[in-house]
Amino acid sequence: MATCPECDAEIDVDEFDVDKGDQLSCPDCGSNLEVTGLAPLELEIADDEEDDDDDEKSDEDDDSDDEDEDEDEDEDDEDAGSGGGWDE
Repeated sequence: MATCPECDAEIDVDEFDVDKGDQLSCPDCGSNLEVTGLAPLELEIADDEEDDDDDEKSDEDDDSDDEDEDEDEDEDDEDAGSGGGWDE
């Protein structure tokens, strides 16, 4: 028997049916859990791999936004220098 770290529900898991690193979900709250210990059986909230992938994609998007801003600044600098015909 193990306890969900999220909602403290008792989860009936046979220690011989799971290995360290296995993932399961809590039947009460639905949290994704990872087996972190076998004797006694210990569970922790699992890292969501999908969320990690989304974070990496958003980091890449942030980097490309920075590059776009740099290009915009360069264009502004060029525009400022090209209006030299107005001085009298």
